[in-house]
Amino acid sequence: MQKKLYGLDHLRAFAICFVFLFHYQIPIFGYPEWLTGVAKFGWTGVDLFFVLSGFLISSQLFYKIKNGEKISFKNFFLKRFFRILPLFWFVTAIYFAFPFFREKEALPPLWKLLTFTQNFGLNIRDFGTFSHGWSLCVEEHFYLILPILLIFLQSTKFFNKSYWLLIVVFILGFAVRLYSWYSLYLPNIDKDDSWLFWYKFIYYPTYNRLDGLLIGVTIAAIYQFKPLLWNKLSKFGNLFLVISLLLLTGAYFLCYEERSFYATIFGFPLIGLGYGFMLIGAICPTCFLYKWNSKTTTFIATLSYGIYLTHKGIIHLTQQFLLRFNVDINSNFTLAICILSCLLIAFLLHESIEKPFMKLRTKYSAFASEMN
Repeated sequence: MQKKLYGLDHLRAFAICFVFLFHYQIPIFGYPEWLTGVAKFGWTGVDLFFVLSGFLISSQLFYKIKNGEKISFKNFFLKRFFRILPLFWFVTAIYFAFPFFREKEALPPLWKLLTFTQNFGLNIRDFGTFSHGWSLCVEEHFYLILPILLIFLQSTKFFNKSYWLLIVVFILGFAVRLYSWYSLYLPNIDKDDSWLFWYKFIYYPTYNRLDGLLIGVTIAAIYQFKPLLWNKLSKFGNLFLVISLLLLTGAYFLCYEERSFYATIFGFPLIGLGYGFMLIGAICPTCFLYKWNSKTTTFIATLSYGIYLTHKGIIHLTQQFLLRFNVDINSNFTLAICILSCLLIAFLLHESIEKPFMKLRTKYSAFASEMN
């Protein structure tokens, strides 16, 4: 069996492209008219990232548990530090030091960005600059809680029954969203700016967005701990992709009005399930995504983190630059230039920041292994 799961690169590349196109057609930018229909569902690219993160991170931790190793929170945290924080801190510094980079007027307080609490109480109208950092907050909370929880379960006799915890938390997600809808959003639904309250109390908070992460964790648990079941499932890789497309089609129509009751309560888990089946298919040896080694999607996937952090600022700068030459920023030409600009900047950041720190992470891991 091949060591590298090419399917994950395809999904990561798809997720960042979907998010990019969705953000490109928001009103603060110029965009071609055709993009609105294509990119309407692009906000769910973030949910695919959640499913991927849930699978990848928990799979690494489950692998240790399966092999009788104890989880070291220190080692786990430092690995996440080298991967996530250097580039995030650099982009945050750019946003604060160079106002011309900002795609909107006002940034959230620095302490909220540095503590990854930006997604709680986020007023996207007044503090909408770098608002896409909210999803990184959700992932950081997951990175903090999951290893602590697994370390606790490892030290008790409850680990083999911990699947109940996944089920309970998944069900609680519906209850929390119901509470958020009736107690926090509904009292403000008749206001002119009611959409702000939906984003603030329902869309951004971590406790409402755990579905994709939990689905990723569930898939990782089956992948690592249930080899017989996984061997049976892995024979139907392409079928899982078909199921995924059917579920996501249903989610598209359910969430066509994103702030409706049914989209709020059932939309996020249905989207998570849809992308979960897509993930299962992508890591099955029988699936064409598993076998397809594409340098293009691997390249985009490698740059996805840098693209995610910087794309709004780069789109803004690129369009402002093109306006000086009377270029139509609503054109396909401008879209192509913005895509190339984002890829170029992400590549430079990958080479100058991400790769050096990943090398440091490798050295640290080797040193930690020798010490143990």
